[in-house]
Amino acid sequence: MTDAATQIKSQITENSVVLFMKGTKEMPQCGFSSKVAGVLNYMGVEFSDVNVLADDAIRQGIKDFSDWPTVPQLYIKGEFVGGCDIITEMTLSGELDTLLAESGVAFDKDAADKIREANA
Repeated sequence: MTDAATQIKSQITENSVVLFMKGTKEMPQCGFSSKVAGVLNYMGVEFSDVNVLADDAIRQGIKDFSDWPTVPQLYIKGEFVGGCDIITEMTLSGELDTLLAESGVAFDKDAADKIREANA
């Protein structure tokens, strides 16, 4: 396992929810990262953010690790969930609520419902 893969594995093992993104949850540096971080922040999900722009090895390493070509990438309880489009679809369908609940991750159900209402 490469050094980047070891760091990635450590991040997703030690944190219940991890978002590999461009920028940080406080200051996303791309629209897709901003959208996913915004959903998680709005829903009150505690998550660790990993800024792939700060480390080229992690930026490429996460793509190799997941076999997924783009960032952001969301992991819940060590499992790769998806990127921006998948997280958006899961949020709007309620699947993200179910996954978070089944994984024992706290979130604000009312906030999740408001997202769906606003996008209905």
